[in-house]
Parts: sequence; C-alpha cells; structure tokens
Amino acid sequence: MQIACDTAKGVVARLAGVEIPAYEDNEKTLADLKARIAKTVAFIQTVKPGQIDGTEDKEIVIKRGDKETHYKGMQFLLGHALPNFYFHVTTTYNILRHNGIEIGKRDYLGNP
Repeated sequence: MQIACDTAKGVVARLAGVEIPAYEDNEKTLADLKARIAKTVAFIQTVKPGQIDGTEDKEIVIKRGDKETHYKGMQFLLGHALPNFYFHVTTTYNILRHNGIEIGKRDYLGNP
C-alpha cells in the first residue's frame, strides 16, 4: 500500500507541478496503512482540477538512480502511474486474502 499511495500522490503532484509529499514508510499495522491512505487522499483533494487540466503533453522525467525515463503527461498517467497503482493495490488484496483476511471483490471495487 505504501507504493500504491506513493504512485497516487506522485502522479497528481507531478502533473499539477507541486512538490510530492514525503512519507516515512514506517507503517506496521492495518490502522497505520489506513491512515496513510487517508493522508494520501487528503493530499490529492488539495489539488484542483485546473492544476492538472491541459497537462497531457507536459514533460515528466522519472529518475531511478542514474537512469531517466521521459514521458508526456498522458503517457505517464495511462502507461505508467495507473498500471503501477493497480498492480500494487491488487497485490495487496491478494496478500491479504492469502493470509486469511476475509476480503472480497466488493471491498476491492469499493461501494458507491
């Protein structure tokens, strides 16, 4: 969940042109992870749609060590951030189920 939260706040911040909030990655309990998710959602809600509108062609550069990957805004969102987010959320879901947590499709998809 840490990586899913990092991906969500990172894509929003990069597209909006604001600083990405740094979290300590020290969560140890489910309550800690829920708090991290809430903190991430709260950050995302501070970004106004107008800060992201029109960023489809914005240059996004991701640095990992000495390697740089260049994206356009829409390519970054659809080709990197969303798949990465869903991969980590799905992996978390599977780990929880594997460890006996009674969680199902409705929990994963959410409730309207």
